[in-house]
Amino acid sequence: MNRPIAAIFDIDGTIFRDSLLLKHMEKCVSYDVFPNSVNAEIKFHKNAWENRELDYDDYLYIAATLYTKYIADKDVLDIDFVAKKVIEKESKKLYRYTRDRIKWHKEQGHQIIFISGSPDFLVSKMADKLGADIWYATNYLQLDNKYTGEVIPMWDSTSKLQVLKNLFIDFEKSYAYGDTTGDFTMLQSVGFPTAINPNKKLLDKITKEKLDCKIIIERKDVIYKLDEVKHGIY
Repeated sequence: MNRPIAAIFDIDGTIFRDSLLLKHMEKCVSYDVFPNSVNAEIKFHKNAWENRELDYDDYLYIAATLYTKYIADKDVLDIDFVAKKVIEKESKKLYRYTRDRIKWHKEQGHQIIFISGSPDFLVSKMADKLGADIWYATNYLQLDNKYTGEVIPMWDSTSKLQVLKNLFIDFEKSYAYGDTTGDFTMLQSVGFPTAINPNKKLLDKITKEKLDCKIIIERKDVIYKLDEVKHGIY
């Protein structure tokens, strides 16, 4: 039996021009599901990121830790209600390059796979919206219709590698798209990797490992393709 060709996508920063988790956390505060104190707790780290004094991966990890703390004991239906509102409002805020690549891969008959560190109840809705065939995400555990505050993460390379090992696809003919070091194992595993607006850590990793990876930068209404990575990166 021939293995299918797949296109594997990260979501946050690769397809979606933000973070689903961050948007959901903001909305949970707006809808009084999370307390207003969440904004105060994340503000210092958010400012540090915006001032480029904190790495984005580190900022997201801090935000995810805070999010996990506040989702504990929250009603599943309340969280899902806010998740639907987030997807309704945010699902069109996509990078043009990856949006068009999803369309192209569908036209080629390729399997569309999302692997994301965002919560499962958000990723599932985004996957439905964009027509993904399979999705994997961070699993937020439930008990008696409430979240326990425990998670099975999908935001690091190791977790994603375990998913990749179980995929029945033709890796040499498949594609992958990501933007951070958490996506490196995805990029390394396929024949046609593409880094979308990669952070410096990912660029360093690509250079160090000598990975033959396409680099795409989308800025405003212009899409740039870098033929090679030189360290004019500051």
